[in-house]
Amino acid sequence: MRRRVFDVLTSAIGMGLVVVLLVAGGLLMWGYSYDHSNVRNQLAEQQIFFPPKAAFATAKPGTEITPAMIPYLEKYSGQQLLTGPQAEAYADHFIAEHLAEMPYGGIYSKISTAARAEPKNTALAALETTSFQGTTLRGLLLEAYGFSKIGTIMLYGSIASFILAVLMLGLVGLGFRHARRTPAEQELLVPKRSPAAAKGTNGGPAPQAPERELIKT
Repeated sequence: MRRRVFDVLTSAIGMGLVVVLLVAGGLLMWGYSYDHSNVRNQLAEQQIFFPPKAAFATAKPGTEITPAMIPYLEKYSGQQLLTGPQAEAYADHFIAEHLAEMPYGGIYSKISTAARAEPKNTALAALETTSFQGTTLRGLLLEAYGFSKIGTIMLYGSIASFILAVLMLGLVGLGFRHARRTPAEQELLVPKRSPAAAKGTNGGPAPQAPERELIKT
């Protein structure tokens, strides 16, 4: 195969990969944008706000804000819950903390079992409702957090695709440049004869095969 043909073919394949990477990067960016806006809009509809700054200054066990919540929630104090990380913090370090302080550890299945065993116990019935509401809200917030993580991964994938596309485009340009500079008659991977083989045993030119004599009949 001619070297110029090889360079053109490999460069054309590289150009195809550039197109694929650009399309993949665009789709991943679109997915991230959709995911990000959808999560934000869904969370905004819930109208959830973090406790104000003053609540963290008076944090005590058994109150709305406990000391264990401060490292995770204080940075969001007074803000509306709109992002995946905020949803994760609120679910795991606010709702979960209050559920854990409830009887039966706030676990809905345990409370529900106890409430069915005592159908006339109004306190257990109210506890069951509270646990169900808290557990459901926590699950929904963690689901929003999960989708936000998927969106973040898509963003990183999009950036990586665009970077690879740029690098591949540079290699394609070098390939076409090399093809233009390569002589048209140059072959690819042609074995070179060693200097000893190119010369005769006495240092002269290599002997030529004797020509066959024509036998006249």
